Amino acid sequence: MSTFTRPARLLLTSLLIAAPLGAQVLRTELVASGFSRPILLTAPPGDANRMFVVEQNSGLIRIIKNGATLPTPFLDLGSKISSSGERGLLGLAFHPDYATNGRFFVNFTQSGGDTRIHEYAVSANPDVALKAKVAIIQAIPQPFSNHNGGCIAFGGDDMLYVGMGDGGSGNDPGNRAQDLSERLGKILRLDIDIPPPYVPASNPFVGQTGVREEIWASGIRNPWRFSFDSLTGDLYIGDVGQNAWEEIDFQPASSVGGENYGWRCMEGFNCTGKTGCVCNDTALTLPIHEYGHNKGCSVTGGIVYRGPISSLSGTYFFGDYCSARIWSFRYDGANMTEFQERTTELDPPGSDIINDISSFGEDGVGNLYIVDYADGQIFKITSDCDVANYCGTTPNSVGPGAVMGSFGSLGLTDNSFGLSSAGGVPGQFGYFIYGDQSVSVPTADGVRCVGGNIFRLLPPQVIDGTGDVSVPLDFSAPPFNGAGQVFAGTTYYFQHWYRDGSGGPAGSNFSDGLQVTFCL
Repeated sequence: MSTFTRPARLLLTSLLIAAPLGAQVLRTELVASGFSRPILLTAPPGDANRMFVVEQNSGLIRIIKNGATLPTPFLDLGSKISSSGERGLLGLAFHPDYATNGRFFVNFTQSGGDTRIHEYAVSANPDVALKAKVAIIQAIPQPFSNHNGGCIAFGGDDMLYVGMGDGGSGNDPGNRAQDLSERLGKILRLDIDIPPPYVPASNPFVGQTGVREEIWASGIRNPWRFSFDSLTGDLYIGDVGQNAWEEIDFQPASSVGGENYGWRCMEGFNCTGKTGCVCNDTALTLPIHEYGHNKGCSVTGGIVYRGPISSLSGTYFFGDYCSARIWSFRYDGANMTEFQERTTELDPPGSDIINDISSFGEDGVGNLYIVDYADGQIFKITSDCDVANYCGTTPNSVGPGAVMGSFGSLGLTDNSFGLSSAGGVPGQFGYFIYGDQSVSVPTADGVRCVGGNIFRLLPPQVIDGTGDVSVPLDFSAPPFNGAGQVFAGTTYYFQHWYRDGSGGPAGSNFSDGLQVTFCL
């Protein structure tokens, strides 16, 4: 597997200019609710305005767009799935070129309980998919109702990876996870841009007799959520244990595949004593972390943070479904550092409680979310200091649209924070605005993303010859020392309005928005 090669995430990351925040206390905020047994939140590559939520039992994929849940589902697979116990609609992955080809993939258990990976496509309405499937990518029989896996994701090599559980029951009675003629208990790797059976020539078992060529890695029990580090391409797998140990497995981006992660011979670092096993066989790849059932009972694999909170970059978050405990650490391929429990820190304010963590999610600009299965809620991991772009650029009459950024400290007492805007029209003037609400209001100038009590930052600024403009903010001067005062721990929304030189009623543009949570 090659390292991460796609530039989109790297470009987005470079546009989110976060201040050097230093040590921070994290928090969570409720961003959406009312879902029925949600098990996944994700977004198409580069989509800054929408998040897609997968509901297990209803078979619905629903969209949160600009902060509001749309009433019409993106896709309804309710008539196609079986939805009891661990079955249902279990996975969603967007093609790396989704913005241009509209292709996406779902993982579900069909009415008889077997696993299906189907391809679908978006309709002319970007918020609604076509009802008919495009293709059947995989059809995999399931001997039992549990351990279906269900996670699918694209790696940095643009291949589709599929997590398959061992087929269910307990202790893998068919020893399927170690049987290379079976797809169960494996991570599969598919090239969905070539004809069926979609097997890349670079898969480790291609050409071997009696082996399923789709297999990328083996020895998996029930991979409940795996993810790729969007910067490095490293793979992290949360593999649910039998009755004693939960584990996190790791595969570096440089891997050529073929790892055997040990099940059913090993549960975490511990030998099971099952027949046909060699205890601590040197051919096995052991986990990088385990925890016992005194701390939980079912690991929920997480995500490496690459969002706008710069101090968190490279931190892997994961949790436990049963205990709702949350942990994080950094891993460089050899050493784990900064391991800590985050449960208390990420407990939501007020009466909300995070129960039954079914998934961690990531939006199109790298923000991290926690999916609460029991309560149908989505929580965003944020900080007492936080900055992020939102409300994507909407070019009006000239140019691709400007992008907001920031510099300096988010601490109000430092009084060194400033705003920037890149991609405007050189020589034209404009000014920054801010307010206490996030909106999406189409105007002749593009989309206004700032609402509530709105203030202009005067005097106007002239865009320089490269299309950039910046302004430092003085929180001791107007409007901040009056009606426009900002407060620590509160989120404010900034945007740049500027002339584009084309004349007429549509002769100006709005940039995208920048949401900022200040701290003391």
